[in-house]
Amino acid sequence: MARKYSKAAGRKVKKALHEMQECKLHSGSKKGPKVKSRKQAIAIGLSEARAEGKKVPAKRAAKKKAARKKAKKTR
Repeated sequence: MARKYSKAAGRKVKKALHEMQECKLHSGSKKGPKVKSRKQAIAIGLSEARAEGKKVPAKRAAKKKAARKKAKKTR
């Protein structure tokens, strides 16, 4: 079975968590509010990895939408 997330994606998440611990991670731009939630830091790391084209599964909402489209076509 292949890995769901690439090692590079893991490094992005690790970096985001480290930045959060140092109070340097902001949501949105640098002027946005500081991130205090661990879950939000992970989401930011995965989002950055996705933007760089690393191997990361699609978001849940995107998966659901694709499944609905596929079901509609088979009817």
